[in-house]
Amino acid sequence: MTEPRWFKSSHSSNGGQCVEVAANLAGTLGIVPLRDSKVSDGPVLALSPTAFAGLVALARSAEL
Repeated sequence: MTEPRWFKSSHSSNGGQCVEVAANLAGTLGIVPLRDSKVSDGPVLALSPTAFAGLVALARSAEL
């Protein structure tokens, strides 16, 4: 099984309110896992690549 390769955005310098993503699983397993960067052994949200793309688009449009 493929292991997730977690990474944070280069824009995540906002005081620790970050998520990590393991996009490497999109092609092999059809999921994009997300987790709280401060709780690496905590829960993981598994999104479809389409849902993840929608989440990114929403975040960009909200100008967070």
